[in-house]
Formats: sequence, C-alpha cells, structure tokens
Amino acid sequence: MSKELGYVLVTPYTLRKSRTGGVLGRLLSTTGLNLVAARMIGPSPELVKGYAELIRNEQEVWPEIRELLSEYIEREFSPTEDGQVHRVLMFLFEGENAVRKLRDAIGGFEDSIESADTIRGTFGDYIKDNEGNVTYFEPAVLTAPTAEIAGKTLKLWSDFSEQDGGILENALRLADDENVEQALVIIKPDNFTFPSSRPGNIMDIFSRSGLRLIGIKVQQMSLGQAQEFYGPVQHVLREKLGGRAVDKACEVLKNEFNFEMPADVREALEGTLGPAYGDNQFYEIMKYMTGLWAPDVDLDSTMAEGCARSMVLVYAGENAIQKIRNTLGPTDPSKAEPGSVRKEFGTDIMVNAAHASDSPENAQREIGILKVADDTIARWYKEYYS
Repeated sequence: MSKELGYVLVTPYTLRKSRTGGVLGRLLSTTGLNLVAARMIGPSPELVKGYAELIRNEQEVWPEIRELLSEYIEREFSPTEDGQVHRVLMFLFEGENAVRKLRDAIGGFEDSIESADTIRGTFGDYIKDNEGNVTYFEPAVLTAPTAEIAGKTLKLWSDFSEQDGGILENALRLADDENVEQALVIIKPDNFTFPSSRPGNIMDIFSRSGLRLIGIKVQQMSLGQAQEFYGPVQHVLREKLGGRAVDKACEVLKNEFNFEMPADVREALEGTLGPAYGDNQFYEIMKYMTGLWAPDVDLDSTMAEGCARSMVLVYAGENAIQKIRNTLGPTDPSKAEPGSVRKEFGTDIMVNAAHASDSPENAQREIGILKVADDTIARWYKEYYS
C-alpha cells in the first residue's frame, strides 16, 4: 500500500477551548502516522465560500450532515464584520491508508452521543431534540471521508494557504490588546522519534498559560538555521565547558597517573582543549536539533533540511514570555517544578523537551530564523498531487 497524505482541520471552537494538544495527541498515538506539516490559517471569505460549497456539492458526504456542515463552516470560519479572522489549524499526516486512519480516529458526527473512544466522541457535540432536529453541532475537527475528497480539499486550502495563513496577529480577541507579546516555543526532536501523544501532551501543558496559539510549523531545522539560532551560545560553551574540560583532564591525570599538570601546560590546554571541547558540545546541540554532525556536512549543503523533526509554536498574549518560561521550567529538568514541561518530559540539560524564547526581541529573532510564517502546505500538496 502506497503512502497517502491526509489532513485534519482543527476548528476555531476547539482552538479557543485549548483542546488542540488533546486532539493532536490522540491523532498521533492512535494512527501511527507521521505529522509532516502544520499551519495556522485565518480563512478569508473566498476560502470559506469555496470550502462550504465543496462540502455542499459533495455526494460522498453523509446527506443529513451536508447542509449542516456547510452552514457551520460559513458561520464559524468566516471573519468578523470588523475583519478579525478565526483561527483554523491544518495538520497534514503522511502514511499508509492515512485518510482512512484519520477518519477512524476522528469518528462520525454522532460519536459524541455514543462513544468517547474517538476524537469527536471526546471533543465534539451533535445534539438533537426529541423530534430529531439538531439543536447544537460542534464537530471539533474536520477531515475527509475519502481520498478523493481529501485531494479536492487539500487543493483548495493549499491555494489559499500562503495568503490566509502564517502568524495570525489579527486573530480574534488579540488584535486590540496593546500589551501582547509573542513567545516562540520549539517542541524538540526527542518528542518525534516515533508517533506518540507527547507533542500533544506538551501543548496541553502550555495551554495552561492562558495564551493564544497564533502560529505553528513542523520544522526540520537545517544546519545553517541551527548555526544562526544557537550561535550566540557557542562562545559561552567555549568558556564555561572548556574550563571544566581542562579541570577534569588535570584531575584524571593526577588521580590515575599521579601527574601534576604544569601551569604552562594547563594554560596551553585552556587555549586549545577548552575551546575544542566547547565546540564539540555545540556540535552535539546542532546534531540533536538537526540530526546532522556539522563537521561532516559540505558547506554548500548547510541550508538543506535536516533529518530531525520538531514543531515550532508561536503564542501571543499579555506577558507571554514569562508565562511560557514559567510553564516550561528551568533548563535542568531535575530542578524543574512538578507539572512543568521539562519536569514531565525532560531527560537532561540538552534533551529537555522544549525550548522557549527568553525575551520578546529574541522571540522575533528566532521566529525569523525558523521562518515560521512560511507556507509548507502547498509544497506537500504538490508532492502528492502535482
């Protein structure tokens, strides 16, 4: 069976209720599919109209739900009268039978009545009165019932992804807040070594900050991006870790060989061994984030995508930097408070689950380096349907 590309659209209601992490965790852990792209999209009137009409005219969609779903899209996805957009989050998943696996994990519209073993059963609502009329409808997420509809829907959304998507600074309830800060978070590669609920669980913890998610991207950081992103810490590693490496070397020589390092030799080591060890640790960080060992990569290939997958999030709200860092916890997971991201999911100082910007200025710098606003939906659509 060949691979398929499937999609999931997280509705504005689910995003407002900060249930995105729960949805993503269920999708990853129950389908076993690879998450290959994510984008926040504020649908324009043209996209909303096109999507509603696609559903309304699609005979494969359950007849009873066709008009109900089209009206829901027109009502809930459209911008407000003053131009503020509603956030819709698109996830793309790749794997065998991707469309069917996503459909089965999400469930039918009436699952919210019958069961909680599907995403709609947990997060959606489909309520009828005694006469059988639908009185409340919230699907929580949307996906395609067939591979053919998946292709049509992906074509439409990829056409609008560049102009309607990115970092949604004009998202509902954010545009008029004068004290909004943006904070960048990276859910690091150790959370993506195999499909699991970890990325979603981490998002759930960050949602406790009360901030709004306004940007998202699945990232395979290049060596060039890693060099620029972590470059400011290289000299710190040379100084701090270099000195420790020399101290350790001198200690081993004394304990194992009863050799006291001469002062002039020690000074020479501080100028050679120290920086070399610091650089080695810097390359280890880059390898962790990219999957590549920098000294072995040709300089002409440093901007190519790396092998390690991570997910970049942009949150917005009042005092966002401090709120996110409080939720994240200190660099060393052993010193983090219970309930923090790093205490729950971190292993050591480097493999510590997530990164967060330490100032509004650095957040903007890091957002620029990782090109969070750049579209990847159209690229994946073309790869499968061109």
